[in-house]
Amino acid sequence: MKIHPTAIISPDAALAEGVEVGPYSIIGPDVHIGKNTHIGPHVVIENRADIGEENRIAQFASIGGDPQDLKYRGEPTRVVIGNGNTIREYVTISRATIHDIGVTMIGDHNLLMAYCHVAHNCKLGNHIVMANAANLAGHIHVEDHAIIGGLTGIHQFTRIGAHCIIGGCSAVTKDIPPFVMASGNFAKLFGLNIIGLTRRGFAEETIASLKEAYRIIFRSSLLLAAAVRKVEEDVEDLPEVRQFLDFIRKSERGICR
Repeated sequence: MKIHPTAIISPDAALAEGVEVGPYSIIGPDVHIGKNTHIGPHVVIENRADIGEENRIAQFASIGGDPQDLKYRGEPTRVVIGNGNTIREYVTISRATIHDIGVTMIGDHNLLMAYCHVAHNCKLGNHIVMANAANLAGHIHVEDHAIIGGLTGIHQFTRIGAHCIIGGCSAVTKDIPPFVMASGNFAKLFGLNIIGLTRRGFAEETIASLKEAYRIIFRSSLLLAAAVRKVEEDVEDLPEVRQFLDFIRKSERGICR
């Protein structure tokens, strides 16, 4: 381990081999940091945080602070972060409250650019990009490969689907389905994320079926339940189409249209 002499590390913290901690960083009690994670200068990891391997945490990031929730009464909740993430300058990640999933979770290989905020009880999957100053309120679930543009704010309890892209400076108050593009204040849909799906190797047949499902759901005159049934009847039964429909069925806040 390479620990700068000015860093302050609790005796109750556990750091694996290969961990680096920069000048003036503070690591609190009951923090676990996996192999080869690099922590820059002036980072604060307050307490009860589990951070995996091969992460890079830039200067002035703050992880494991109390949730910004008036219901919080000091319960011993946690932040859990996976492997291979890049967390840039001034990112803040709050611990959870005891409600919902009871933990703030971030998966693997995500990029959180400068000034992003991940609030209490959020759950992020893998390979997500949050551009500068994107902000997640509490209890938001973001699925794999989603891209969230800079200066975007997302309302609490919202779900963000896999492989979608949200334009910068958007205000998101309803669920964003997987595979789509969304933007605006308030955000609305602009079709499939075809460029993103192509870059990630989706077959042309899959993209064509998703386009047809999107057309029926969002551009026909059918009510939502009837449109879902029509997709089930008329569109090829592919896993991605089922994923698209399942997300819509399970929406509690309502779908961005």
